[in-house]
Amino acid sequence: MIVHPELRRAASRHARRPLLTATLLQGACTLSHLAQAALLAVALARLARGDTGGLPWLLAAVLAVVAARAALTTWQRRTATRAGARVRVALRDELVAHLGRLGPAHLTTARAGAVRTTLVDGVEGVDAYVSRYLPQLLITLTVPPLVLAGLAAVEPATLLGLVPALLLALAGPRAWDRLLAERGKEHWDTYEALGADYLEALQGMPALRAAGAVGRTRERLERRSAALHRATVAKLRVSLVDTGITDLAVQGGTAAAALLACWSAVTGSTTATGTYLVLLLASECFRPVRDLAREWHAGYLGASAADGIAALRTAEPAVPDPAGAPARWTHPPEVRFEDVRFTYDGAGTPALHGVTFTAEAGRTTAIVGPSGAGKSTLLALLLRHHDPQEGAVTLDGRPTTAYALDSLRRGIAVVSQETYLFHASVADNLRLARPDATDDELTRAARTAGIHDEIAALPDGYATVVGERGATLSGGQRQRLALARALLADAPVLVLDEATSAVDERREADIVRELLGAAGGRTVLVVAHRLAAVRHADRIVVLDAGRVDAVGDHTALADAGGVYARLVAAGHTHPGGLAA
Repeated sequence: MIVHPELRRAASRHARRPLLTATLLQGACTLSHLAQAALLAVALARLARGDTGGLPWLLAAVLAVVAARAALTTWQRRTATRAGARVRVALRDELVAHLGRLGPAHLTTARAGAVRTTLVDGVEGVDAYVSRYLPQLLITLTVPPLVLAGLAAVEPATLLGLVPALLLALAGPRAWDRLLAERGKEHWDTYEALGADYLEALQGMPALRAAGAVGRTRERLERRSAALHRATVAKLRVSLVDTGITDLAVQGGTAAAALLACWSAVTGSTTATGTYLVLLLASECFRPVRDLAREWHAGYLGASAADGIAALRTAEPAVPDPAGAPARWTHPPEVRFEDVRFTYDGAGTPALHGVTFTAEAGRTTAIVGPSGAGKSTLLALLLRHHDPQEGAVTLDGRPTTAYALDSLRRGIAVVSQETYLFHASVADNLRLARPDATDDELTRAARTAGIHDEIAALPDGYATVVGERGATLSGGQRQRLALARALLADAPVLVLDEATSAVDERREADIVRELLGAAGGRTVLVVAHRLAAVRHADRIVVLDAGRVDAVGDHTALADAGGVYARLVAAGHTHPGGLAA
């Protein structure tokens, strides 16, 4: 009966007033049952005495109570449903916003499918817990004591049967709370793992089919499903014991109260009205307990998911978000790395050590180097997915750590090798960068990225739905659409991380030339392996083993020998590439 702190926080923060209203209405419904029992007791007592004079009025009053309860129940359910929906929507929005603050670094340790299960199924379960279980819990803690007080005034002897039974019904199942919590956690963890495995299998189906691993994956999913079945059965066993104790106490207490009431009637220690009142109210005393058991099972998924929700909500971002000034630039900023050193957790060697270079404002700077040289790490530090352990990354002389994260990242448009397009139209995918962009601006950005003609050739042009992850487009088309989206963002810093790797070499040269021409007024950072993407850069920074090996333009670096010259030579051996 202990309320999980995470669920209590969600209820009180997002729907305190409607939940209070729903609880009061639930209390009114419960009181109507008590009023009905009292009226029926009086009516039955009069019938037993042969007095039918006021019986029609009593029956009319019972019908009025029933009608009022029906109206109150409808009102209560609507109010509780709105409260649950408010909690569900607000909690999901809160978690999604927090995931945005956590950034990509969080998903290197948390599986996307597990996070999805928490956000969808876990939060959905919170609805029933908050809207149904919590109001009923308050009613159960307040109404039975009031009924017992009323029965004590009518026939104190009935308390000998009711009080022990009520205590057993409420306190008995608490002996199983710890075991039930353990079983619930095991069930949720297994359910979460199964959801993660299924999502991973669906996303990786082409790779599984290519590797001939579909059968093995199916067997693994079957084992996961069997584990979930075992966890569910184990949880149900404990839950059935819980329910059995409650039912035993309810039935036993009601029977004991009935026997004591009959004994009192036989001995003449109470009136006929008192006897019928005891018989009817004894059952009503246990009604909130029975309802609580039902609502507990309805909201059990939310209780099981509470730990996962709390863990996601309280997860610490890899970097702090300062309450700094927003990043606003009226001109393209200078980007500088000053003696930057960074080592990933658990890594034996630094990814970057002592990296210093400047990407001049309004110019194009290319970053090249063999695999593992630290290129992607530099970009991750610039976007503050991580912070350097030593040194600083600055924009216009100000450390990136001084800017609010949202405004910093809005000021840097990124096109990566792994592009992501949503199941929406081409225009909608482009307008993610700027929701207010006009059709002409969409067309202009698409032309610069070399994708306009192919969009126009689609069945519905810019209104064509591209499918999940852009499944209806080729790899090169997806990359060029992402390029257009980045240009549309009109951010003062443009980062191209292998942004044309899926485009053929001839088209890549044309796109890069158009792109650099359109990027005037931006500071551009280009990370690429292929020569066409970097040879026209104003400056090229060569990385090797986490250090800056050389800085210069293409001609000077190619003639100077060293790492860049070897990369150029490898590019001639493997056409179009800087590094094999």
